[in-house]
Amino acid sequence: MDSKSFVYTTYIRTTPEQLWQALTDPALTDRYWGVRFTTDWAEGSPLVWTQSGADIAHPDQVVLTCRPHQRLAYTWHTFTPQWAEAVGISEEVRSRLAAERRSRVTFDLEPQGARVKLTVTHDFDPAGFLHDMCIQGWPPILSSLKTLLETGTPLPDPGHRADEG
Repeated sequence: MDSKSFVYTTYIRTTPEQLWQALTDPALTDRYWGVRFTTDWAEGSPLVWTQSGADIAHPDQVVLTCRPHQRLAYTWHTFTPQWAEAVGISEEVRSRLAAERRSRVTFDLEPQGARVKLTVTHDFDPAGFLHDMCIQGWPPILSSLKTLLETGTPLPDPGHRADEG
């Protein structure tokens, strides 16, 4: 087996356009995730991940697929010492994460009447440790995204970190 995957599907009362904006607009991702992305969202473009004041950039941290309102995929961030310090991760854990093959996440959007089916697939190194961290983080992040789009307010302080989803 080449990877482990985490797959999560939710249905959000929104439009594909609004959901797309929530996945790509740094001001919105910061509200429900605590992460900001700097990129032009063109396939192959670099993706800078900002979390708790730490900017994470790497040549292999890129947009893989960008089909507006349908599919978005990118490689996961690089585990730098600055990131670990900013989010409270020990050097031992950071080193283990940094040794893994880079993971990737895909967001598939499917309109279904007055709602959108969102499926998130995160593929991991099968021998890695990141999978166990992210499977705990994705559900609260995606619940906060859903709540933000349906009510205008994200969940209060979901306590998520960049390594959780």
